[in-house]
Amino acid sequence: MHFIPEELDNYVVNHTQPEPELLQQLTRETYQKILQPRMLSGPYQGRVLSMLSKLIRPKNILEIGTYTGYSALCLAEGMQSTGELHTIDINEELEKLQRKYFDSSSFGNQIHQHIGDAIQIIPTFDLTFDLVFIDADKPNYPKYFDLVLPKMNSGGVILSDNVLWSGKVIENVDDDDLSTKALLEYNKLLVEDKRIETVLLPIRDGLTISRVK
Repeated sequence: MHFIPEELDNYVVNHTQPEPELLQQLTRETYQKILQPRMLSGPYQGRVLSMLSKLIRPKNILEIGTYTGYSALCLAEGMQSTGELHTIDINEELEKLQRKYFDSSSFGNQIHQHIGDAIQIIPTFDLTFDLVFIDADKPNYPKYFDLVLPKMNSGGVILSDNVLWSGKVIENVDDDDLSTKALLEYNKLLVEDKRIETVLLPIRDGLTISRVK
């Protein structure tokens, strides 16, 4: 979804650093073989994630929602040489494809895959994070935030994707639309929680940056 005129959006994309060749290959294979390829972060948002990670220089990164591994590879570009990226996804069928591209990158031995329910996996981590990217099932966003925040280092950043939900957050919500209801709750939670500073950016489907105080 474009929140600015498409012609202007194209100009923005054309004046942003292009994605690396490996990510181009991953995009092609995702579109050829995987259902719902639009779930990819895509080249523009991928460069945003890469830039934010490079500015933060995280040691430990947590990603909730791996899909085919595109965003993980973008976030890894800013990771410290001794850092680790832990990524969680419930779909075990994508594990081999993810690992193929992780191992083709220079971050292969630093990226750790976890298959299963993130709500069960997050409490098992015995480490703290400098950067977290939340991009999984929307009804659980508030739960993910509650689990992640105690594991964040001061000054750490939580990135939340799809927070505008194709503009549904400002429309009338159907009673059975659990995802939109959850995102409305989540967006309110982020802006009101005094433990963080938050700015919501109208990038693609909405990206929130929350800095832990």
